[in-house]
Amino acid sequence: MYKKIFMLSLVVMTGCAFQGDSPSSELVLTPTEFAQRIDHLETQMAAQMTAHCQVVPRPLTAKVDAVGQLVQQLRADLEQRQSNHSEPVTVTRECVLDEELLTAKEIVGRSEWIGLPDLGTYLKARIDSGANTSSLSATDITRFERDGQDWVRFKLGLNANDVVIDAVRDQWIEAPLERRVRIVQAVGQETRPVVSLLMTLGPIRETVEFTLSDRTHLNYPVLLGRRFLMDIAIIDVAEHFLHPRPEFPGGRPATEAIGDQKNGHDEETI
Repeated sequence: MYKKIFMLSLVVMTGCAFQGDSPSSELVLTPTEFAQRIDHLETQMAAQMTAHCQVVPRPLTAKVDAVGQLVQQLRADLEQRQSNHSEPVTVTRECVLDEELLTAKEIVGRSEWIGLPDLGTYLKARIDSGANTSSLSATDITRFERDGQDWVRFKLGLNANDVVIDAVRDQWIEAPLERRVRIVQAVGQETRPVVSLLMTLGPIRETVEFTLSDRTHLNYPVLLGRRFLMDIAIIDVAEHFLHPRPEFPGGRPATEAIGDQKNGHDEETI
């Protein structure tokens, strides 16, 4: 009962009048009519409150509308770009060669003749930037000590097709042991001795570190890796034997090297 009186007082205070009554007319209600009016007014206000709670607050609605407009704009821009560029655009960058850098380095082919002055022979070498250290084919590798230092004794690992000075083919070679390196391959890993030997390739004359391993099952007894190539040579894979074969006592003239080059294999079997 108090709730209904409060609701009626609220209506009177807010200046609201019942439908059909003028502001100056005198309202006379029986207790029954009064109760009915209060119930009707309470029902209407409850319905309005429920509807108001279901409405999304205006600030959130405005944000949702703004996001929707942005998505539509982006979709329109994307469709416009696709219509203007039906095929992907290829941007070509011009490769500028540093002529000074090329002049400072020697051009070598994918295979070359090298000379080993300390051994007195020439050999075919495969150039491979994928290998880190250069490798020399060797067999009968034996470690020994000389004057408190570690040395190795070995023979060149050669097969019947390898071109070499005949006197060197079965000669024992001794050199100080520089270090040992661990080689990791698909079949496993192993350690190999490393020696330093003077090597020539065209105008290049350098002391090169070689790992010693048996390469008789491969086509080249020498492999030159990127430690040798670094800062002194560039590979032209389209060429081979760009530099003449060095000459040593007991060997054939460099002019006869062409025939030996034709007999060689270009591919290497790992």
